[in-house]
Amino acid sequence: QVQLVESGGGLVQPGGSLRLSCAASGRISSINAMGWYRQAPGKQRELVAGITSGGSTNYATSVKGRFTISRDNAKNTVYLQMNSLKPEDTAVYYCNAEIVKSGWTALHDYWGQGTQVTVSS
Repeated sequence: QVQLVESGGGLVQPGGSLRLSCAASGRISSINAMGWYRQAPGKQRELVAGITSGGSTNYATSVKGRFTISRDNAKNTVYLQMNSLKPEDTAVYYCNAEIVKSGWTALHDYWGQGTQVTVSS
């Protein structure tokens, strides 16, 4: 079984910083792209940032210059450093990864359970 476990969410004041982590575990052969999505109440889930296995990144316009995605392939972990946080960044943040399980060739999408980020004074 493959799992994605997130950590690092919480309550922070506007202008503050948080770092999210997401570790993939289980019988993993390889991981392709990894990313972070978020969903605010009453809104659709949206891509925040993505990173390929080679390290190429892309960001939502609303977070460019404030958020940085990175990954440690040896640890099967992806990070999201969030700086200059705004109230509109408040959402549940989900980790996503495209994973090939050991003994398989097909790529499957996996999701973490979500971690709440609240930006409020």
